[in-house]
Amino acid sequence: MKNLKLILLTVLVIVAGPVIRANAQTWQVANSYSVAFSCDEASGIFTNVKASIIFDEQNLNSAKFSVNIDAGSMNTGNALMNKHAKSDEWLDAGKYPSITFASKKVVKNGGSYQVTGDLTLHGVTKEVSIPFSFKRAGSSATFTGNFNLKRSDFNIGKPGGKVDENVKINLSVPVNKA
Repeated sequence: MKNLKLILLTVLVIVAGPVIRANAQTWQVANSYSVAFSCDEASGIFTNVKASIIFDEQNLNSAKFSVNIDAGSMNTGNALMNKHAKSDEWLDAGKYPSITFASKKVVKNGGSYQVTGDLTLHGVTKEVSIPFSFKRAGSSATFTGNFNLKRSDFNIGKPGGKVDENVKINLSVPVNKA
């Protein structure tokens, strides 16, 4: 009897899995996104972000976020500061050209959500949790989130000095149904 239940459960997972994934909502990032960073000494944006987003607020188990940011696309509004920040002393964009995030799970947290996944920055991978909101408007929506990163967790810059240890990240990502 146990074997029969196990076989039926396995068949159900095999058959239902593709159906659940097919019903999951795929979103395409609009061009007006903003991935910004700030601390006391510097602030800026990343201008080249690619993402694959599957998100349905009714089926969080199917949610997947895969993000790739071109580290060399960082722009502080100051050419000299950009060059220094992209150098091997800070982001080392030549050696580590991509900043990536791959989600592991998404949970509802009151009226908002939280995505947990692996962030790879400056050759270091750490699990991070990012709180976010999701506002739908017809066939479009916007993901927004704010969180802090410790630059020493990713071996960015030298300890101490003039630059803050904590860097604020602000996200605003408008999306359209794909």
